[in-house]
Amino acid sequence: MLGYHIRKETQILVNVWAIGRDPKIWETPLESRPERFLEPNIVDYKGHHFEFIPFGSGRRTCPAIPLVSRVLTMALEMDMSEQMGTTLKKAIPLKATATPHKG
Repeated sequence: MLGYHIRKETQILVNVWAIGRDPKIWETPLESRPERFLEPNIVDYKGHHFEFIPFGSGRRTCPAIPLVSRVLTMALEMDMSEQMGTTLKKAIPLKATATPHKG
C-alpha cells in the first residue's frame, strides 16, 4: 500500500480531523460552508472518497446521509473555531433557543 508494509491485524487510525482541514482537498477548509456539497461535479459521498471519511464508509456509513442530503440547504451557519484543552471544544459554545412557530 503506497510502499508501506503493514502487518496483518495492525490497527490503523485515520486522522479525520486533518483530512477535514486539508486545503489540498477542500477550498477554505476552516469555513463552515455546507453549500459546498451542493456544487456540481463534487465527488460522491457514498464511501469511495476519503474526503468524506467523517461520514463513515461502506456498510458503516452514516445512516443520516439521505436525510442530510435533503435538508442541507437549511443548514445553520456556525462559528467552527476551536479551543485547545484536554479535549478539543468549540471556542464559542453553541447556544440554541427554541421559539414557537407562528404560522
